[in-house]
Amino acid sequence: MYVIVCLVALGASFLALFSGFGLSTLLLPAFALFFPLETAIAMTAVVHFANNAFKLVLVGRKADKEVLLKFALPGIVAAFAGAWLLNYFSELPPITSYTIGQQGFQITAVKVVIGLLMIGFSLLELLPRFEKMAFDKKWLPLGGALSGFFGGLSGHQGAFRSAFLSKAGLEKEAFIATGVVAAFLIDLTRLSVYFGHLNTIGRDADWALVAAAIVAAFAGALVGAQLLGKVTLRVVKIIVGVMLALVGILLAVGLI
Repeated sequence: MYVIVCLVALGASFLALFSGFGLSTLLLPAFALFFPLETAIAMTAVVHFANNAFKLVLVGRKADKEVLLKFALPGIVAAFAGAWLLNYFSELPPITSYTIGQQGFQITAVKVVIGLLMIGFSLLELLPRFEKMAFDKKWLPLGGALSGFFGGLSGHQGAFRSAFLSKAGLEKEAFIATGVVAAFLIDLTRLSVYFGHLNTIGRDADWALVAAAIVAAFAGALVGAQLLGKVTLRVVKIIVGVMLALVGILLAVGLI
């Protein structure tokens, strides 16, 4: 388990710089193989938060304050709503159950919702028509709200964040820094809700594994930073996208 999760964290942090997928998108399926889904989301959020805190120290001072306020404030409010909704779905009884051989499986609301989101966001990244998706600067508050809501619900905040900030008229360094600070604030918000309401998180989570994944993610980010601009991973992006869609399907039908 440790080897699998740490290798995924290392690779996810590295690939996040090139593939278009965020760290949470890639790391969540690995945690979900070993832990209840809501616990996996919270554990992934801790790693994502720590990784963003690390990047915040490096580049945070270059964030554009005006853009950040327009984007992050609605994002914080929406992150509360998304995280609360995750808690609500996780407490609903199973929709149905079935057996394959001697093994029992359950289809739950939280698995269906997160599974469908994983499928949707993988398609969003893979389909060429969405590759250049961007929105005018006037829509920054809406973008922040969407990024925060889906960040709180499932951790999928990166796609909307990039799409809305890319047209904000920011230089490259300010674009990266503003995105990092916004992601950090949304992570901080959703974690406060997760730990306040998910009563299984303390019992089910493996904090030593989370710490190991954080170290692995830092290493991946450092390696990726050295190779930034030198690597093109379109094929990897397609493979990862297909795998994420498959995991989403398996989650939705209760096999994971």
